[in-house]
Amino acid sequence: MDFLLSGLAACGACVFTNPLEVVKTRMQLQGELKAPGTYQRHYRNVFHAFFTIGKVDGLAALQKGLGPALLYQFLMNGIRLGTYGLAEARGYLRTDEGIHSPVRSAAAGALAGVMGAYLGSPIYMVKTHLQAQATSEIAVGHQYKHQIFPPQSWKVALAAAMVSGIAVVLAMTPFDVASTRLYNQPTDTRGKGLMYRGILDALLQTARTEGFFGMYKGIGASYFRLGPHTVLSLFFWDQLRSLYNTYTK
Repeated sequence: MDFLLSGLAACGACVFTNPLEVVKTRMQLQGELKAPGTYQRHYRNVFHAFFTIGKVDGLAALQKGLGPALLYQFLMNGIRLGTYGLAEARGYLRTDEGIHSPVRSAAAGALAGVMGAYLGSPIYMVKTHLQAQATSEIAVGHQYKHQIFPPQSWKVALAAAMVSGIAVVLAMTPFDVASTRLYNQPTDTRGKGLMYRGILDALLQTARTEGFFGMYKGIGASYFRLGPHTVLSLFFWDQLRSLYNTYTK
C-alpha cells in the first residue's frame, strides 16, 4: 500500500508541476556549451519562458512529456517512499532497544533513493527528450523526433483516460469511502443513521479515528475499477465521435 499511495501522490503533484519541469528543461539546455553572449536567449527567465512556450508552441506544450513524467514519478517515488516505509514498518530503522537510529534511516533513505533513480532513469531520459521538443523558432538543445502516439490515434485517448483515472481516484476516494459507510450504517426505526450525521461527519470521524489514510481505504480497488471504466468510457466516446464526424461530412 505504501508503494501505491506514494506513487499516486507523486503523480497527482506531477500534473501541476510538469509545466515547471518543461521550463526548467528548456532553460538548462539553452546555450549548451556556448559562451555567454554568443547565442540567442529565447528564454530570459521563468516567467518569460512560460509566456514564450505558451505563445509559440501552444499551451499544451507546457505539459509535454506528461506521460513519461507520471510514470517516472510513480515508479521513482513509489519505490523510494515505499521501500523506506517498508523498512520503517519492519523495524529496520530502530536499534535492538527500540530507539530510532539516524544512521539506519539515512542508509535506508539513500538505498531507496538509489533504487528509484536507477530504475527511473530511462523514463527520465525519454521525458527530457519530449520536453525539449519545440518549434525551430524557440528550439534549444538537440531536437529528438520522438512521437509517442501517431496523430488521432486511439492510444492518445487511452493514455489520457488512464491519467484522468488517477486524478479522479485521488480526488473522489474519501467521498466514496464516506458514502459507502453512510449507506452501510445501521439506522433507527425512523431510518436515521446511528453512526454518522452526514458526509462531512463521516469524513471527520474517519480522519480523527483512522488517520488521513483511513479516508483512502480501498484506493487500489477503486482505481482498478474506475481506471478501466474511465479508459473504456473515454475511448468509446472518442471513437464514436470520430465515426460520427466521418459519416456526417
